[in-house]
Amino acid sequence: MAADYATLIQLKNRPRITDTDDDDLLNRALAAASRGIDNRCGRRFDLDASATAKMFNPRDRVVRHDDGDLFLLPDIGSATGLVVEVGRDSSWTTISASNYETYPDNALADSWPIEGLLLLNWPISSARTRLRVTARWGWPTVPDAIVEATLIQASRLFARKDSPEGVMGSADWGGIRVSRVDPDVEALIQPYAKPGFA
Repeated sequence: MAADYATLIQLKNRPRITDTDDDDLLNRALAAASRGIDNRCGRRFDLDASATAKMFNPRDRVVRHDDGDLFLLPDIGSATGLVVEVGRDSSWTTISASNYETYPDNALADSWPIEGLLLLNWPISSARTRLRVTARWGWPTVPDAIVEATLIQASRLFARKDSPEGVMGSADWGGIRVSRVDPDVEALIQPYAKPGFA
């Protein structure tokens, strides 16, 4: 199950809520805001507790790069347990780390995930060959901007209980329609969105 990107205590501190009456609603707002950010960005920002294997077809995942062929992968948030294999069915060959480079350079040191492998000497011999990668998928740490966007969006979702039709009232201005996405949330998550998202 995916993690929320902010805590209940952080959310309750915004409007200084001290009771537990609305904790269920607040937790649902946090979960919905976190998953909404995932959907807008085309990625998730938590980190798997342990390494798991995923299999990939090279077709449509390899792009030309200045330094060679870049095999695009879902985000990898830790080099611990990273294993790269090629093959098919029950026949797999482990690829030495000297035959690939992680991309972008210094990603993990910069608190950014590994997004692909730069292929140096790869035995991908046929269209039937697959790549199997064992890794801890996700992000090294949740970026501060994602935490803030989650808190803003969760606060808005929680406040929607008082505006079920998407209209908030004001004695001075009358009814105001609430926009679907907060512009501050959009600005905070935009640098983290994969191309084609957000």
